[in-house]
Amino acid sequence: MKGIIIKVVAPIAIVLVGFGAVKLLEASKPQPEKKTEAIRPVSVYVERAKQSNVPLLVSTQGEVRARTEVALVAQVAGRIKSISSEFTEGGIVTSGIALISIEDTDYKLALSQAQAAVAAAEVELQEALATADVARKQLINPAKASPLALKKPQVAQARARLEAARASLSLAELNLARTQISLPFNGRVIEKSVDIGQYVTPGTSLGRAFSTNIVEVRVPLDDDELASLDLPIGFIADGKDPLIVNLSALVAGKMQYWQGELVRLDASVDSQTRSVYGQVEVRSPYDENVSQNNMPLAVGLYVKAEIQGRKINNATVIPRDALRAGNNVFVIDSEERLDIRQVKVAHSSPTMAIIDSGVQPDERVIVSSIRNPIPGMRISALENSPANTVKKNDKKKNEKTDTKAVAIAGGLE
Repeated sequence: MKGIIIKVVAPIAIVLVGFGAVKLLEASKPQPEKKTEAIRPVSVYVERAKQSNVPLLVSTQGEVRARTEVALVAQVAGRIKSISSEFTEGGIVTSGIALISIEDTDYKLALSQAQAAVAAAEVELQEALATADVARKQLINPAKASPLALKKPQVAQARARLEAARASLSLAELNLARTQISLPFNGRVIEKSVDIGQYVTPGTSLGRAFSTNIVEVRVPLDDDELASLDLPIGFIADGKDPLIVNLSALVAGKMQYWQGELVRLDASVDSQTRSVYGQVEVRSPYDENVSQNNMPLAVGLYVKAEIQGRKINNATVIPRDALRAGNNVFVIDSEERLDIRQVKVAHSSPTMAIIDSGVQPDERVIVSSIRNPIPGMRISALENSPANTVKKNDKKKNEKTDTKAVAIAGGLE
């Protein structure tokens, strides 16, 4: 029995002794030195926050529309005998020039009849006055005579007939004048609805036209934009200190520019958009010198409008590309490390942002994108980035990476 135990235990003991010897040798073997690789700093483009007096610029948009647009309607019946060459769609209309002429023979005859009726009524009145004078002289005591004896009713009737005849004459003159249809302003024709030979009646639509003296652009303004302009709802310009509005649009493959004035704000807030609409006026929009390229500000154009608002003194200004999602800004601290800060924005535009708090003047803010930004990571700053390095469309890319950065920063806080 003892021999069996020795046979079983001896091999196991030999294996254990050998395993222990191997471990002892490994433990006594000198370990290779571990090399710690230094984390390379991330290279980014930066710009410094600046302090300056900044006029706020409000950007909005709207459609150009005519301030005055009218429908031409016939006021008398008749056949159209002539149409001016100006009266065509898009045609230039001169104030007071007849655009449409309706046959006026009947109206000239009516005028002659009215003139004759006036003449007859005048004669009748003279006869009535003469008869009344004779009757008065024949009376012994005219002061006590009745009105009938003095022929006063006959005189009054003659006067009334004369007034009626004169009114008929005025109506005949007016109807004759209405055979010539014109506009009281210089303008452009929008629509022509009739042609030569067509018979029209009072109320027949002849066409539409608009005035080229003034056009308007109706622009929406939200609450922040009203604050930037520092204007109350219902504002009306007094003309002394006009609010200049720069308008622009892409026309014929080129950017065109015009200038107008903000003349008033609506007295109510739009219930759907929660905006207040402002009216921008541009005078003589079809004149040759209205723009640098002699391009008229045509009705129907959709334009961008920039309005200069109030000025903020000693404002902290950063590039718009430095403002990240959630109003966060990536700042490089004095130890060349990333500091993610949430800032309070007073105003922003496509090119810059004005910061109320969170960034100090002359601090370096990152304007390029960072992949997986982490607060405290080492940064290598490259100042004076070339203009083509940071693009406007990088904003979406920045927002994607910034979301992760904000989450990390929130966890550290």
